[in-house]
Amino acid sequence: MILDTVEAFACALPPMTALAGLDLGTKTIGVAVSDRMRQISTPLETIRRTKFTADAARVLTIAKERDLGGLILGLPRNMDGSEGPRAQSTRAFARNLEKLTDLPITFWDERLSTVAAERALLEADTSRKRRAEVIDHVAAGYILQGVLDRMRHL
Repeated sequence: MILDTVEAFACALPPMTALAGLDLGTKTIGVAVSDRMRQISTPLETIRRTKFTADAARVLTIAKERDLGGLILGLPRNMDGSEGPRAQSTRAFARNLEKLTDLPITFWDERLSTVAAERALLEADTSRKRRAEVIDHVAAGYILQGVLDRMRHL
């Protein structure tokens, strides 16, 4: 089920379950997971995109292996807050994923998450090659941590 607000999403979650944050790109999907207490986001992996069926299967495998309670998809809004083609693509992915799972799904404004991830990796003196390998799941970590922080204040 897709929920439009973090408040509704939080109410739909089973207690003591971890969450996953997804950063959907055109070529990759960055994945981050939380702990069961929903305090800390940890970047997990980057999925190379092929077709929806394979991409969704990998996301749902991670959800099952880690006993996840919900999924957060980064919603790539334009800087003025409007939604463009990438946001519509993310919403379509969520609608298709919703048909395959009962997990609650919500969106989080991901503006500048990749910029923040890039900045953090530069500060950590990460090589250019390594940054390219991890940027997507580090960005997913920023998306997920934003939701975790918001849920703490509900």
